[in-house]
Amino acid sequence: MFCKKSHFGLKFTLAYHYNIYMDKIQVEIKELNSQIQALLRERAALTQNSIESSENNTNLAIVEAYRRQARENPKIAAEIQGIDNAIAFLEKQKQQKQAQLNGSLTFSKRLAQQQQELEAAKKVAEIHAQRVNELAQELAEEIKLLKACADELSPMYWQVYYKPFITGFKTISVPHVRSDGEVWTIVNRIV
Repeated sequence: MFCKKSHFGLKFTLAYHYNIYMDKIQVEIKELNSQIQALLRERAALTQNSIESSENNTNLAIVEAYRRQARENPKIAAEIQGIDNAIAFLEKQKQQKQAQLNGSLTFSKRLAQQQQELEAAKKVAEIHAQRVNELAQELAEEIKLLKACADELSPMYWQVYYKPFITGFKTISVPHVRSDGEVWTIVNRIV
């Protein structure tokens, strides 16, 4: 009989490690978002005091207010520039992590689809393997019946023709498909 072995343990282990990996990336993205938000709050606090107090709210006036603040407070301007650079770096890191996460999700979907296709193909192959084993069993029975006939006829055949009726029964084999659950093997069974 064709035997199957469960792959549940292996699949569970792979899924477990994959989920840990995905969770780790999601935590890293949340940490990056948190750091970016903190930097944005810090930047807003540094720029708010003198910009909002301007009386003119036109775009040109706001641009001039930012420039004036940068000239009057070079230390704050340098700090704001440093914060902007840090935010840009963290945004880039976040995009890379998001790309990793999206790539992993795409890979996961593709892998799940391949596993489904593989399981369907294995079911078809199992049907063929069972049929091969059934035919091999039938063939083995026919060979045994033929050997019984040969054993019965051989003495008379020797007397008439001075040679054996059928030879080669010691080396006759039939194919048999077996599986340990992962690898399928076709072996020859001697009849």
